[in-house]
Amino acid sequence: MTSLTEDPRYLAPADFIDSAHPAVIAFAGEKSAGSGSPRQQILSLYYAVRDEILYDPYLPMQDRSSYRASHCLLAGRGWCVSKAALLAACARARGVPARCGYADVRNHLATPKLLESMGTDVFYWHSYADLYLDGQWLKATPAFNRSLCEKFGLRPLDFDGRHDSLFQEFDQAGNRHMEYLRFRGTFGDVPYDEIIATFASEYGESSLGAGISGDFQAEAGSG
Repeated sequence: MTSLTEDPRYLAPADFIDSAHPAVIAFAGEKSAGSGSPRQQILSLYYAVRDEILYDPYLPMQDRSSYRASHCLLAGRGWCVSKAALLAACARARGVPARCGYADVRNHLATPKLLESMGTDVFYWHSYADLYLDGQWLKATPAFNRSLCEKFGLRPLDFDGRHDSLFQEFDQAGNRHMEYLRFRGTFGDVPYDEIIATFASEYGESSLGAGISGDFQAEAGSG
């Protein structure tokens, strides 16, 4: 029986975790160049995806490109799902087994516009990358870029390649930031159809339209 670490899905290109895309290969090679061991390469890639790709949840949720690693990279922005897919794609491009994990979370820090659109502070299918390093699977969450964290009064989420990196329970002022409500497991590629079905049932069909008009980075921390 094939073990999880030997499963070819976690090294192979996929539809959304498209690790064979030329832009992904080039980005992964450039950002990990000279980093040494696989763990050191992944650390370089984590911080590149976290800070160089801006977090933007105002994307059209029904558009498949909003979930794809290469599109996130080329656009220079993405949300938790596409940024996790990008980190997983970069890891695969460098020969490190990777997949994506998902959880439902209660987010206490979001723009008023985003919360009004969603009608709730529960974010379904929040995503992180699950990376196989030094004999263990580790969770890494590259969603919020450093400049965005500063606007929200959050400590940027670090990753050391030895421990899980998940969202902080509290911000720097001691206020609640993120609560994990339910872990949905890990997948070899982004489960687009399942995510869309949940969004339609929980947020309504209108949530799957053209996205929210606005600049999330500019609005962050202002409401």
